Amino acid sequence: MNGVFKALADPTRVKILDLLKKQSLTAGEIYEHFSMKKPSISHHLNILSGAQLIYAEKKGQFVHYHINLTAIQDVMRWAMKFKHEGGEDDA
Repeated sequence: MNGVFKALADPTRVKILDLLKKQSLTAGEIYEHFSMKKPSISHHLNILSGAQLIYAEKKGQFVHYHINLTAIQDVMRWAMKFKHEGGEDDA
C-alpha cells in the first residue's frame, strides 16, 4: 500500500489518473497534457504501474495505458474503514 500512497502523493500522477479515467492513452498522448520532458512522464507512468494503479497494453506498435479501477476501489474501501471504525460519526 505504501507504493500506492507514494504514487498518489504527486499532482502529476494524480492528473495522469484523471486523464486515464476518461479513456486509455498512449504515453505520447499523456505527454501532450504536460509541460515536461517525455522521460519525466515515463518515470511517473512507471511509478503508477509499480503501484498497480495503471496497466499497459500493447496494441500494434503503441502501448496504451489504462487505469486499474480494481486497485482504485481497493484504496477507497481501505480509506472508508477509517470513517466506519472511529471517525466523527461515532460520537
